Amino acid sequence: MAVSLSALDRYLAFRRTLGPRPWLEHRSVRARGLDFAVYCTPPVAGALPLLCINGGLLFDHSLLWPALAALATHRQLIFYDQRGRGRSASPPGLHASRLEFDAGDVPALRAALGIPRWDVLGHSWGGGIAMLATAQDLEATRRLVLVNAVGVTSAWLAPLHDAGVARLSGPAQARLAAFDTAALTLPHLDAHASYTQAFFPAWFADQQFAASVTPPKGTSAVGAAVAARLRREGYDWRDTLRDLPTSTLVVHGAADVLPLAEAARTVAHLGRARLLPIAEAGHNPFWEAPTAFFAAVQAFLAEGAPDS
Repeated sequence: MAVSLSALDRYLAFRRTLGPRPWLEHRSVRARGLDFAVYCTPPVAGALPLLCINGGLLFDHSLLWPALAALATHRQLIFYDQRGRGRSASPPGLHASRLEFDAGDVPALRAALGIPRWDVLGHSWGGGIAMLATAQDLEATRRLVLVNAVGVTSAWLAPLHDAGVARLSGPAQARLAAFDTAALTLPHLDAHASYTQAFFPAWFADQQFAASVTPPKGTSAVGAAVAARLRREGYDWRDTLRDLPTSTLVVHGAADVLPLAEAARTVAHLGRARLLPIAEAGHNPFWEAPTAFFAAVQAFLAEGAPDS
């Protein structure tokens, strides 16, 4: 009988199949009165670029780079630090920040970069930004990939803490269970940063893999303000996103604590979306099931001509 590989073994085996990582060019781009840090792999002739929008709210583009480097073989990848994250400038009045402002930055960045058309990929909260941005920039967005994206309403958010606690065990479980999530309705960076680190292992289906990764530390006060507002006020994007005409692939790790049922609701709400569950993967299928993940995303983006 064949022995099933662990997620960590699958990831390490996949990495051994990859060639050298492409270089990443950094530039500063002015859009909507702010200077954004933008990072690009080399252009690929005959292929539209792919904008990759990270989630996490408190973090910069490094959540997705070099995790998505395998996609750079077939197209130019563009990453950026969202406003007030990483090396991008913070807006004035940061406590008024909201995710919708992040979404409005995306078409402005595309115009500032001089790119007439591209594909867009968003992970987690970045999936929410990607959906809202696409709705504002329909003619310029050919295809949309949502990876374990947040739902079109905030109904999933309240049960997530208990799901995370149930996923963990031992000291990690006790650490997460001790948090009072009501405190996260306030924009205190230390509280949000500590919580995201405590929750981090719950995003993995394979806890051996989780133990091998150091939880990132969030450093963005703007991101904390956005996260607090989302928890405090909730959100409902159904009217904005109903029957979105952009061809969309909704990739979702089947073992994510953000339930697969939420991805199914997103697919039902969008106009031209299809769901692809990834078995044995949690919130980061590009780590826990990379072969299936990259094959699916590359096939979807290759469908049709670049300008179709």
